[in-house]
Amino acid sequence: GTLLNLSVSDHGRSDSLLLSWDEPQQGAEGYLLALSSLGSGTPLQNGSAGPNITSFWFHGLTPGTHYKIEVTATLPCMETTSQTVTAQTSPSPVRNLSLSSGGSSAVLHASWAHSHGQRDGYHLALYHSDSQTLVRNTSVPPNASVFLFDGLLAGSEYALKVSTLAGPSQASTSIHQWTAPSIPTHLRLSPGSSTSLVASWMGAGGAAWLHLVLHNLLTRTVTTTLSARRGLTSYTFQHLRPGTRYWLGLSAVAGPYTMEGPNATAWTYPLSPDNVTLSSAEEQSSLQACWSTPAGDRDFYLVTLQDGENGTPARNISVNGDSSHVTFHGLSPGKQYYVQVTAVAGPYRASSRSTAAWTQPLAPSGVSLSSQGSPYSLLGSWEEAVGEGYVLALSTTEHLVKNSSLLRGATNFTYKGLRPGTLYTFEVSTVAGPYTSAPRRISNWTYPLPPEQLTLSNQGHSTSLQASWRAAPTGSTGYTGTLWETKSRQWVRNVTVGNDWTNVTFEDLVPGRQYTLEMVAVAGSYRSPVRSATDWTYPLAPAGVTLANTRRPLGLSAFWDKAAGDVDQFHLQLYSKSHPAQRNISVGPNTQNFTFLGLSPGIQYFLKVTVLAGPYRSSSHFATEWTYPLSLANVSVQPGQRPQELRVSWVESGGGRDHLVQLSVAESLSIIRNVSVPRGVTQLDLEGLVPGSRYRVEIISQAGPHRTSSQTAIGYTVPLPPLSLSTSPVSTAEALAVHWETPPGQRDRYLLSVHEEGSSAPARNLEAGKDSTNITLTQLEPGTCYLVGMWAVAGPYRSLPKNITGCTVPTAPTNLSFTNPGSSSELYMCWNKPPGRRDHYRAILYNLSTQRRVRVQILSPDAQNITWTHLEAGSKFAVQVTAVKGLFEASSTNVTQWTHPLAPANLTLGSPSASTLQVSWAATGRGAEGYVVDVYDAASSSRVGHKVLGGDARSHIFRNLSPGTRYSVGVSATAGPFHTSTPNLTHCTREYPALLA
Repeated sequence: GTLLNLSVSDHGRSDSLLLSWDEPQQGAEGYLLALSSLGSGTPLQNGSAGPNITSFWFHGLTPGTHYKIEVTATLPCMETTSQTVTAQTSPSPVRNLSLSSGGSSAVLHASWAHSHGQRDGYHLALYHSDSQTLVRNTSVPPNASVFLFDGLLAGSEYALKVSTLAGPSQASTSIHQWTAPSIPTHLRLSPGSSTSLVASWMGAGGAAWLHLVLHNLLTRTVTTTLSARRGLTSYTFQHLRPGTRYWLGLSAVAGPYTMEGPNATAWTYPLSPDNVTLSSAEEQSSLQACWSTPAGDRDFYLVTLQDGENGTPARNISVNGDSSHVTFHGLSPGKQYYVQVTAVAGPYRASSRSTAAWTQPLAPSGVSLSSQGSPYSLLGSWEEAVGEGYVLALSTTEHLVKNSSLLRGATNFTYKGLRPGTLYTFEVSTVAGPYTSAPRRISNWTYPLPPEQLTLSNQGHSTSLQASWRAAPTGSTGYTGTLWETKSRQWVRNVTVGNDWTNVTFEDLVPGRQYTLEMVAVAGSYRSPVRSATDWTYPLAPAGVTLANTRRPLGLSAFWDKAAGDVDQFHLQLYSKSHPAQRNISVGPNTQNFTFLGLSPGIQYFLKVTVLAGPYRSSSHFATEWTYPLSLANVSVQPGQRPQELRVSWVESGGGRDHLVQLSVAESLSIIRNVSVPRGVTQLDLEGLVPGSRYRVEIISQAGPHRTSSQTAIGYTVPLPPLSLSTSPVSTAEALAVHWETPPGQRDRYLLSVHEEGSSAPARNLEAGKDSTNITLTQLEPGTCYLVGMWAVAGPYRSLPKNITGCTVPTAPTNLSFTNPGSSSELYMCWNKPPGRRDHYRAILYNLSTQRRVRVQILSPDAQNITWTHLEAGSKFAVQVTAVKGLFEASSTNVTQWTHPLAPANLTLGSPSASTLQVSWAATGRGAEGYVVDVYDAASSSRVGHKVLGGDARSHIFRNLSPGTRYSVGVSATAGPFHTSTPNLTHCTREYPALLA
């Protein structure tokens, strides 16, 4: 039927639908319209429209409802056409939309009333107002009327849009609301300076505005009011009063909500007092502190008085904040004190600089002056008094001697360089700061001087001693002395002389005895310290000293007679002019003989006996005697520095004056050399001997009339090494010949050492007879170098070594294989590794086709194959592998092989006549050894022609073929056993020409 192209729209009205259609081409006489419910089909409205009408409104419909509309058009000739369309009215927006926080900082509660009509559901979109970001986007069923938004930001404004959905249409309603603000936490108020406070807090993001109020608690007035936007976390209040307590209140504001937050109190820093002074008060031991009042407020002043010595607090006094002075009573005299004034405001303090002052000191007590037995000094002492130090004064009756100042802590002072036997007066006062106490006085005397340089000397006499001294310079009236026997402390005699005496002599004393003299100087009631001197009378020397020889045991005995008088001990000194060591023995005063044992044999000794009495000695005449000599020990004969020398050495265990060295040939026993050497020499070099010979040595020791022979020693001279040592390979690869020439002199045999080069195996040792000049080394490795060392041996000694390196001939490679791996440019060669060693392989490749050497390749000694590349195609090659060791070589047999040829190129066919076929080609590379041409009947595939040609051929004509026949032709290039073919080409022979009638 005719299409009306129905369309429906609501034009933004939820209770109406506008139906539109197209007028048919043939026109219409009128239209009937019927609207019914889509679900139940119940007719709801009917309508009609005349001709030329193309739209119709349906009013009074239910919003959001689905309808079916049928339009029937009456056409000419009583024909009708109908068409149906469905449509849905737009929904109505919700009513009574509300959004509230309920006092919550993270939740908003949305509610609404359903509008009239139908709907498919609701769509809710929540936006953050400041950032314009979509926070929530959700859909709810059509019967829902509430929704809870949680997890929101505190103190923020949100916009909610609720859309009613019906089909593709929707109707929206919006509303705005705030979440309750969150209260900032951790509010802290602290001083930044004496005129500022710093406020800080956390959690400031939960409020749109923060309201801060600062109160002065002292005046109870509001100092500052501040409103700050979201995010501020600190603020500094300036221009405040120092040392004052303030209260800060904070509240959070968001939209209609205001929430009171925490509060805090703090003080500004107080200012420190100025112009602090400390001075002495009117009362004894009192000090007064004064200061200037600084700006601002404070709770009180704390005045601290400290001990100037150790800094410990002596007094702490608190006074009100308006005070400007304080007095300290009952302080210690002579002490320094420091005062510090601190302004206190809350927990904060501001201190002034410290100021010092002194109290007046007291004089010291317990003053004394003592000489302590010294004639040149006096010690002044006192008990310690409180103060900085002391002022001292020392004077005689005639004048002031010395003024001194001492620091605190000193309780005595020693005056030196005073006059002996003099009366002195001592004064001491205490000093503290600018104050000095009244002095304390006391007097005393110095001691007289003792006699000086007191000595007691025997002056070489055995029965008298003389005392002498130097008189004291002042204060002495005389001298008193007493002489004692030192050991027994027995009194001998007293002596008293005037102050003009300087010596006295004591007679009739005992020889060799020690005496002590004690003497003092006397001045007034004082005696000088005692001076003493001591000495011995000179002892008498012993007589009848003798020295006798004892043989078993070997030694010398000494004898002597004792003289009159005292003796402390006898000292025996036994020595030898030819021996560095000496024997010193001390024996008691009652001993008259002594035996020296353990002496050196064959030595002349001298004896001296000395009497000891104190530091004095008297010695006897010398006695002398010889000890018996012993034979030399440890005689040894060693080779000298040269093969013609022997070195004889021995140990002088028996002494003696000199030695006689006798040398003889060991086999004949005849003496061939007599050499005399002095005592002290312990070795002798014998020259001009035969190398490699055996000798006998005997040494005779002499001491005075005595002679003693040593044991006989045997020794060898070192043999000479072999001469002209050389090596040469022999016919077999496992042997090496060694040759040499016989050196001068004698030898027992030759010793050879063979060591394989580079091997850790031990060397082989071989021997050869003393007359041999060559030896063949067998069982060696082919192609290996050996280090050959050779010595001549005589007795236990070897000559200097002769070394030479020789190499065996290497073994040639075997089973050489030369193959073609199917290549036109490569050949592969391999061989078996021969026994033994080699330095390397040398592989030589020859091109037999061109009669020239192509390549030489040096390979490692362990190589067993090589691939030759980039060779000429279709060529014959020969190869040889040589094992190389030094100058020696061993070569394999030659083997040959071909490379594959390259297929001919540019193959062309032609038929010059009816029974012939001409084949032409071009050589590839250098060509081939030859060519093979085959002709096949293309129809039957049977070969009808075969031709073998030389390497120079480039064409060939096959004759006697069938005219007008198709043939297939192939050309192969050959090289040795290998060939390479071209693809076959086909061609027809010519037809015979037609015969003329």
